[in-house]
Amino acid sequence: MMCRGVRGATTAEANTREEILTCTRQLLALMIRVNGIEPEDVASAIFSLTRDLDAEFPALAARQLGWLDVPLLCTYEVDVPGSLRRCVRVLVQWNTDKPQHAIRHVYIKDAERLRPDLSKLPPVDFAELEKWIAEQMAQFKK
Repeated sequence: MMCRGVRGATTAEANTREEILTCTRQLLALMIRVNGIEPEDVASAIFSLTRDLDAEFPALAARQLGWLDVPLLCTYEVDVPGSLRRCVRVLVQWNTDKPQHAIRHVYIKDAERLRPDLSKLPPVDFAELEKWIAEQMAQFKK
């Protein structure tokens, strides 16, 4: 089994705790679903934020989805002039037998412009996605 990197990025509408958690949960949920990621196979994950987002740690979203034993780290993205604002990025190190070319990276919302070559997901039904997220979160509130 190899350790593969799975990348993703999204944008937040505002610098609020709930918006950072919501957009990060959506991003992780899509990464999990399109790749078949199980928490026990995740070696670690690194989250970065642009400097205009500081209302919450995005790693909390992973905990809410059940990544309780996964080492998580949050950091700031390099503040390059003219770069995308209100952006949350994640790099998941995942133990899998999938070859690198089979890994699906996820770039949604305004972050699609970061990697248009990797932003080829079918249209996302966010209402259905939020239902799935709620079901996952309910398992870990017990």
